[in-house]
Amino acid sequence: MVKESASVLVDVRKYDGSLSARWTAVRLGEDEHGVWLGTAQGVPVSSSTGERPGRFAHVMLVPRGGWWTATFCADPGPEVYCDVCTVPDWNADGTVVSMVDLDLDVVRPRGGEAHVEDEDQFAQRRMRYGYPDSVVAAARQTCEWLMERVRREGDGGGGVEPFASAYRYWLGLIG
Repeated sequence: MVKESASVLVDVRKYDGSLSARWTAVRLGEDEHGVWLGTAQGVPVSSSTGERPGRFAHVMLVPRGGWWTATFCADPGPEVYCDVCTVPDWNADGTVVSMVDLDLDVVRPRGGEAHVEDEDQFAQRRMRYGYPDSVVAAARQTCEWLMERVRREGDGGGGVEPFASAYRYWLGLIG
């Protein structure tokens, strides 16, 4: 069992193995939705274009067995930003979590409605990298599943958990 407050390297790749993003987060805890990681504003984020400071404090939910992760940002960032990806994979000691970004994103801006982003990138990279049909099907199904849950119409206008309010507790831990 990994202790809470341990550092976790988040390593996100593209389907060809190239770097999409990498940063160090803090393991905040775990609940019925998955593992919660916290990242303070300004933490360095490496990508294929170099390194930059993170724009917003945020928490990332890494679900157990889902083809997605969800990021919940502090104001003024987007309220909910879900990445459709391969099932996140933890190393043996729980200090590294890695996944392959499959381009599709479900985003709910603060005070706005959920929408899908980067469908054009998904189509282009599907061809370029040769995504297998099973990966394409899982990505599309996951994107639809996320949209159903992130939409504001559910449960009083904020989506359904963990996309409604569960993240607020965890976000409050990183200030």
